[in-house]
Amino acid sequence: MALRSDRHETPPGGEIEEFRDVEAIDRDHALVLALNNQATGEPVRIYRTADGGATWRQVFRAADPEAFFSCMAFFDHRRGLAVGDAIGTKFPLLETVDGGRSWHPAPAGGMPDTAPGTGALATGTCLVTKGRHDAWFGTTGVSGGGDNPQVFHTRDGGRTWTASKTPLPGAATNIASLSFRNLRDGLAAGGNFDPRNNIDVGAVARTSDGGATWALGGTPTGFKNGVTWIPGHRNTAIAVGPDGSDVTTDGGRTWSRFDRTLLLGINCSTEARCWAVGKDGLAAQLVVPRR
Repeated sequence: MALRSDRHETPPGGEIEEFRDVEAIDRDHALVLALNNQATGEPVRIYRTADGGATWRQVFRAADPEAFFSCMAFFDHRRGLAVGDAIGTKFPLLETVDGGRSWHPAPAGGMPDTAPGTGALATGTCLVTKGRHDAWFGTTGVSGGGDNPQVFHTRDGGRTWTASKTPLPGAATNIASLSFRNLRDGLAAGGNFDPRNNIDVGAVARTSDGGATWALGGTPTGFKNGVTWIPGHRNTAIAVGPDGSDVTTDGGRTWSRFDRTLLLGINCSTEARCWAVGKDGLAAQLVVPRR
């Protein structure tokens, strides 16, 4: 099987944009998140297609060119959230209730305070949902503050949130990706990646109570941009990053590398097939043997 496109499906001007998240609602409807474009001065934007990518419409444009939104996720075909870097001590949230046709600031009263300077890495899976009401997002460590990365969790569709510290070591460690295989068992993957100083350290935390508490998982081989459980394989998950791909078969307690390809995002289907993407248009498929 190979990826194939019969028409140009990039939003207008997309050749010079940096897209960090895509959310597919069905075969015709999808949304992409474009980061701030320093070359053009464009702020964060969200584009939506309703015809399988033949045309795209801009459905959100940040009023503040410095505002930074990192990830989107949907509970169902109508309700979704987007999270951005903290402004002061609060994480900003956008919400949609019409399938992404319009986005509005979500009420901030139910969001706990965080340390100034805290962010969310724009990986596409720093915010994830499970079911109709639960969502989680992971944070960066705070430079100079020594604060461990946190995971924020809502059980009511984003109206109220709780924050839990992870045991991932402090300011230099970031949560890049989250994955939950049910409402209790989850993984948070990331680490510290700084190629200018030859730093490439992976880190994983795991939870079995929906994110209320976290335990340190095994150390993967390098920073991981994306992590996902493999459906139908109870304790098996894959994590990908600049240094290659790792697998765990014990729920995140230990990890081993099985491939060295640079990959930045991964998603698995219920048919036990996983697609991963990387730089320069690279797409790779991993077929997991059925049990």
